[in-house]
Amino acid sequence: MRLHLLALNPTDSVTEGFLPAAARLGLAVTLLTDQSDAHRRACERSVAAGGASLPRLDIVDCDVRDFRDVIDRISVLGRPDAVFTNSDHLQTQAALAAAFFDLPGKDWRAALRARNKAQLRRSLHEAGADTVRSAELGPHEDPDALAALDLPFPCVVKPREGVASEDVVLVADADDLLARCREIRARRPGVALVVEEYLEGQLFTLETLGDGHALHTLGAFRTRLSPPPYFVEERLDLLPSPPQPHSEQVLAQLRTLGVGFGVCHTEYVAQGDRARLIEVNYRAIGDQCDLALAGLLGIPLFEHILRTHLGERLPATLGARADGRLRMEYVCADRGGTLESAPPASDTERDGVRLVYRPLREPGETHPLHRTNRDYLGVIRATGTDQGRIDRAVEQFLAAQRWEIVS
Repeated sequence: MRLHLLALNPTDSVTEGFLPAAARLGLAVTLLTDQSDAHRRACERSVAAGGASLPRLDIVDCDVRDFRDVIDRISVLGRPDAVFTNSDHLQTQAALAAAFFDLPGKDWRAALRARNKAQLRRSLHEAGADTVRSAELGPHEDPDALAALDLPFPCVVKPREGVASEDVVLVADADDLLARCREIRARRPGVALVVEEYLEGQLFTLETLGDGHALHTLGAFRTRLSPPPYFVEERLDLLPSPPQPHSEQVLAQLRTLGVGFGVCHTEYVAQGDRARLIEVNYRAIGDQCDLALAGLLGIPLFEHILRTHLGERLPATLGARADGRLRMEYVCADRGGTLESAPPASDTERDGVRLVYRPLREPGETHPLHRTNRDYLGVIRATGTDQGRIDRAVEQFLAAQRWEIVS
């Protein structure tokens, strides 16, 4: 059986998660990408580092952002058994390609609703599920047009189809809003923007997996963000169980959007007994959370995800472990410059806690300050059954290590 996998830049989710899972399922993989050399290097590094076995793999150049080129390329290569992507940017393209070849996949309309934040707000409002005051600034509209609108302040401005908190910022008033919009447009000419009500409260995630019939809850995280006006995720803690009644409300809103096939990572704010969606990412949670979650739950998570795209039904119960705890901690750069020194990768187990550290930048690399997850220097994955021990292990590790940036 053959899987066609669409990707942009290499990610740990693909290289360490989905490709090894495809190998375990006995699938041959054609990776369609516009960054073929980068994927070849990522696969070579994974093999050299002793990572899990990779499948029979063909890497093919393709303009994966254009569904027409994706369909044309697949037509030449031959009809596969599944079309899949874990990229935020490519969900609609993959869904359209799967539909074209009569393969199992996501409803392209649901994929578009999740990807396009203005469509997400409109869809929830029209269904009576939730209303968040918002406005859209089209790619050719001048930011001055926002001055005539009755917007709630403070509010949040973000790219309509952005990811990873890129150019997401809290603004205090109309002048601040216009300045931020112009600043974003200077970096990204023609980008469509959404301005919406600031939903204050504790941020949570809900991780789900469905096959179009049953929808399973994999877990829920509590998220700590950087101080405003930016929204960089600094820490995630897996909760003992998904909070109620919020989780049921989130599931209902996902059904309203048509989301329920494959894996989904949803972010929401809890306001009293009310869950307010921030965004719906119709793919697996990233930044190595998916790798840690799969190991902690003790289930073949990546295989389950791929099987749904092969048309298989999920088991009635996933058999996931329920007593595990997980803390993800991201070491973030606090300024631009050159990373002069940083700890190497490590994997230790002590006092019932397994602590895995992986660097995300190498010493000698120079970067500006992005105010996104591109500022991550490294990631800590700490798992066990006792949250107190996990927290102590992470704090001790952080206290013992040094990350030095020279401006």
